[in-house]
Amino acid sequence: MEQKKPTSSLIISTYNWPEALSLSLKSVLAQKVLPNEVIIADDGSTEETKFIIDSFKNKFPVPLKHVWHEDKGFRKTIILNKAVAEASSEYIIQIDGDVILDINFVEDHLRVAENKTFIRGTRAHLKKEILPSVFEDKRIDFSFFSKGVKHRFNAFRLPSMAWLFTSRKKNCSKSVRGCNLAYWKRDFVRINGYNNMLEGWGHEDEEMASRLINIGVKKKRLKFMAIQYHIFHSVASRKHENRHLSLLNQSLFEKLKRCENGYFESLQHEKAPVLELSQY
Repeated sequence: MEQKKPTSSLIISTYNWPEALSLSLKSVLAQKVLPNEVIIADDGSTEETKFIIDSFKNKFPVPLKHVWHEDKGFRKTIILNKAVAEASSEYIIQIDGDVILDINFVEDHLRVAENKTFIRGTRAHLKKEILPSVFEDKRIDFSFFSKGVKHRFNAFRLPSMAWLFTSRKKNCSKSVRGCNLAYWKRDFVRINGYNNMLEGWGHEDEEMASRLINIGVKKKRLKFMAIQYHIFHSVASRKHENRHLSLLNQSLFEKLKRCENGYFESLQHEKAPVLELSQY
C-alpha cells in the first residue's frame, strides 16, 4: 500500500531578481502535482518583486504568501525561519528563486518523503550565453538534451534508478544546498531552524542539516528525480565564509542539536509582513 503523501509547503527564497523569480513561479504553476501552498521568503526586495508576485495572484490555485522583511544586508537565515513559521503544512520543500523546476519536481519530492529523513537534491545549470533568449521567451522547458545546460547529468530523470541513491541514508551534512532541499517542519522546529549567526553567504544549509543529523534525522541524496535548472549569476560576496565554516565545524564536532539564535528568535525580530496578494 502506497504511503500517504504529506501536506507540503514550497518555500522560495528571493532577493531582487524579479525576472528569475517570474520564471521560477511559472515553473511552479506547471507542476503535475502542486504543493498545498507557496511561500516567498523575501530578504528585502523592492517593489518590482512585489509586482511580479502580484501578477501571479489570479493564476495560482493554491495560496501564495509573500513573507518580507526590510533589507538590512544578507539575512537569508532569518527570512527562511520566518517563512517556515508561516507554513501550514507538515513537509517543507525549499528552493531558491533563481531555479526553474521540472514539471515533476514537487511530485518527486513527495514520493521520496520519509520520516526521520531530509532530502538533498541536485541541480543542473543554465549557461550565461543562453540567458537573454531564456528571459525574452520566458522559457521554462528544459531537459537533459537542451542546449546551454551545464552539469547535464543532474538533468537526467529516471525514477526507476533513484533508489540507488535514496536507499543510502547518511549521517553527513556535506554539500547540502537550500536550492533543492526538503525536510519535516517538526524536525526543523526541534533544532531551532536556521542559525541566524550566519549572516551573509555560505554554509547555512550545511550547518542546519548538521543539527538535523545530530537529532537522528538522516540525509537522503536524491538523483534522477526532482530536477531543477539554476539560472547563471555572479557569485555573492564570501567575506564571512571562514566564520561560517567555524560555526559549521562547531556544530559537527560538538554534535549540537539546537542553535541559540534561530527559528524562535527570528520570530522575536521585527514582525515579517505576510502579504496576501489580495492586499496589493
